Amino acid sequence: MKARVHIMLKTGVLDPQGEAVRHALGSLGFDGVNAVRQGKVIELDLADGTDEATVNEMCERLLANTVIESYKVEIL
Repeated sequence: MKARVHIMLKTGVLDPQGEAVRHALGSLGFDGVNAVRQGKVIELDLADGTDEATVNEMCERLLANTVIESYKVEIL
């Protein structure tokens, strides 16, 4: 079984990496980009029987900094 975790900075948290990407895109001639938010995706290969609640606990305890990041778990 596989799970995919999407992690993004919460709304209102400054995203310097996203801003650097937006600036670089503008430098390359892509003028239509107003904002960029950068996140991460973590794919987990799990033992059969591992439930979504366990993946949520992994996120809460290690994978996401829940003070400044939100996450979404996708079971594949």
